[in-house]
Amino acid sequence: MPATHAPLLPHLGARWAQPVTVSPEAAFAALEALGGDVVWLDSSSQGTHVVGIGAHVLLSRDGRAELDGAPIAGDAVAALESARSALPGAWVGWFGYEAGVRMLGITPVADAPGPARFPEAAWLLLDRWVVVADGEAQLQSRDGHPWSLEPAPVRLPSMAGIDAGALRWRDDDAAYAEKVERCRGHIHEGDSYVLCLTTAIDAPHIDPIASHARLRSASPVHHGGLLRIAGVTVSSASPETFLRVEGGVAVTRPIKGTRRRGADDDAALALELFESEKERAENVMIVDLCRNDLQRVCAPGTVEVTRLLEVETYPTVHQLVSTVQGRLLPGSGPLDAVRALFPAGSMTGAPKRRTVELLQALEGAPRGIYSGCFGLVAGETCHLAMVIRSVVADEHGTLIGVGGGVTALSEPAFEVEELHVKAAALLAALVPR
Repeated sequence: MPATHAPLLPHLGARWAQPVTVSPEAAFAALEALGGDVVWLDSSSQGTHVVGIGAHVLLSRDGRAELDGAPIAGDAVAALESARSALPGAWVGWFGYEAGVRMLGITPVADAPGPARFPEAAWLLLDRWVVVADGEAQLQSRDGHPWSLEPAPVRLPSMAGIDAGALRWRDDDAAYAEKVERCRGHIHEGDSYVLCLTTAIDAPHIDPIASHARLRSASPVHHGGLLRIAGVTVSSASPETFLRVEGGVAVTRPIKGTRRRGADDDAALALELFESEKERAENVMIVDLCRNDLQRVCAPGTVEVTRLLEVETYPTVHQLVSTVQGRLLPGSGPLDAVRALFPAGSMTGAPKRRTVELLQALEGAPRGIYSGCFGLVAGETCHLAMVIRSVVADEHGTLIGVGGGVTALSEPAFEVEELHVKAAALLAALVPR
């Protein structure tokens, strides 16, 4: 059945679209109340939202993928490409960090015997969804069948928080500072130029919906999202574009460099970030890595740095951001660009493969979904964000990843302080069930 109205965000491939009066919060409440898989790509700072449900799910665990429960060949990216060929449409989901480690030909580290806790990749094919964009809202469907939205109450965020005593840091401050020194040792030995060292915080079981409401209220960004697929919920207020592909042009915007917001010294903190020799060097090294990665799938002479070392300001932090883009080679698509760039240089370091090996030995545990990417792949378009500033939850508990880049100029005490700045907004969002 043809669309009765021109669809908003036509790259999603809707075959039916109908205007509706609904907020993204109310649309999510209605679809989440159905109790199954549900996704919300939540660009609250730009006013664009995609909220949807579907029946087809691709999962990848421990290097083995399945589509709707049946085995499907290939690594996580190849499996998604096969799934898209069999079932065209808009796929929303994530690639976890260990999926990228496997793509480098490295066996991921395990923190316990048995299967990994979280899927290395999970993707949902949208069947019915709501688009909010340009001040309008539409119901849309993949198969052309009309549908309606049943109202449901919007769940308001709880004001209660989790007791700090219930949080378990994988590394205390002293241990993390010691790992920073070990990173600097690797740099002095010539093993790496920059290493993105991470750790994690374990928390009790939470109400992920209320937590996301608090997180998005405190940190509206252009790459937020809440994805509940196969019993795992990823709530993100990510400010970082991992990859955007539109019209054959691939864009990545690595963030390296962070400062807290200030009351009386906010402008000074932003200037300090911009002028920091350490932060500028770290950013430029990752920009060079991104250029090299993109050149593997882009036409010669088209890869360029269009913006370098710009300070972007968000509700809780200032960030140092650069933009690299290139035109994809004929025959190359979004997932070719993913394979070239993933795992992201901003979450690994340079040189990438050797640095990933060093980080696995230092961290001693899998990162899981953190440090991966999430978002939308539809046709020749993709919008993927880094899984940072994110909370991952399942029935067993909650995991928050945090980290930062280490260079020869890093000071352990400063890196520990930055760790807590990044974690603050996430910890404030946690609410009990």
